[in-house]
Amino acid sequence: MGTAKPWLRALTRISGLIARPVREAQGESGVVLQPYRGYGSPTEVFLIGRVFRQSKPSSETRRAPLLADLRDIGRRIARRAVPNAAGTARFYGAEVPFTTDQDGYFRVHLSPALSLPDDRLWHTMDLALEQPQTVQAQAQIFIPPASCRYVVISDIDDTVMYTGVANKLRMLWRLFVEDAKSRVAFPGVGALYRALHAGTSGHQQNPMLYVSRAPWGIYEVLEEFFDRHGIPVGPILFLREWGVSWTSPLPRKAEDHKRELIHNMLALYRDLPFVLIGDSGQHDPEIYRQIVDEHPGRVLAVYIRNVSRDPKRIREIEDLAKVVAGAGSSLVLAADSLAMAEHAVGLGLIAPTALSEVQDEKAATADTVRPPVTYGIQRRTPAATADAVSRGDLQRLVETGSEAVPPSVVVEPETRRPLDKA
Repeated sequence: MGTAKPWLRALTRISGLIARPVREAQGESGVVLQPYRGYGSPTEVFLIGRVFRQSKPSSETRRAPLLADLRDIGRRIARRAVPNAAGTARFYGAEVPFTTDQDGYFRVHLSPALSLPDDRLWHTMDLALEQPQTVQAQAQIFIPPASCRYVVISDIDDTVMYTGVANKLRMLWRLFVEDAKSRVAFPGVGALYRALHAGTSGHQQNPMLYVSRAPWGIYEVLEEFFDRHGIPVGPILFLREWGVSWTSPLPRKAEDHKRELIHNMLALYRDLPFVLIGDSGQHDPEIYRQIVDEHPGRVLAVYIRNVSRDPKRIREIEDLAKVVAGAGSSLVLAADSLAMAEHAVGLGLIAPTALSEVQDEKAATADTVRPPVTYGIQRRTPAATADAVSRGDLQRLVETGSEAVPPSVVVEPETRRPLDKA
């Protein structure tokens, strides 16, 4: 009996989280209008949302919450997209129509007609669905303040959290059953991201934009994850609706979506430099290499979490390092959040006091292992630094560590001008 209770508690928590978006969607039955968080600038904003049909919610929530959750999960699975639904978005004097695509998703892009108040980060957009029926909703839009100094774009899978988004059952098990944060989030990542959001002054409120190849369907699961680990909230930007159905069980391809999204952000925040954070396990090095190459001078630093010892992945890291070094920027390859934080302090991205917070959080959540060694590939000029990578210096340094404690490697010219700390 005693062993069954943890399983029951875990099942209740998991079912409650999965069922929650059904209950909290704006519109309980019939046609539902569900916006996700948006982002933008004082001159233009972007929002994605969805319109779908769902059945009436369960009436047995009080007497049998688990049973009600399971029924609501069934409602979520059975919800149907509403294509060609028409509505209007209103935001600070601007008004634009929107129409849903074949999967029920809509996109809003508009320019505010009135000045935005400068005393808030999140602003409300009013949404009104007119066809096939009338539904009202409100969306939250993030607008960075004048105090921000740079924009952070971060991957999620294997960068913020251990792989699990692709395997939702494993992620939910780690999140709710193991009840150990170190098993889910990379140690120290919450403190590092809070420091990047705050900047050196503590109140820069730099935009934190998160990207993932995961489907919109687990948006609320990641919201819960971010909240649990104290990671600064931002528009969690997924790249696609997977389009999975009984007749089409495989997700649609989306190789270029992440690259296009980052290009759009660079254009939107054209007056700000960027910090890119990703991992070595999938396609981040290839995407970031192209971004740095096509936008010279826009990327302050690239932080890559080292999660793979595959020789092919090391070659991709080398290609990224050569482009980053040649552009006069910095690349940090590290499995350790503290190594990234130490470099960010030296570059003027975060306050020195943040190091102790990252260290304390790491110590509280990580297994006891010896700290990784940090090596530097730093030559007098960008060209000389790139040449050192081409000669194999990066690969030799990466191979010096063990799989349990891989080394950290910083690749950058000797003379880097720190970011203005104003």
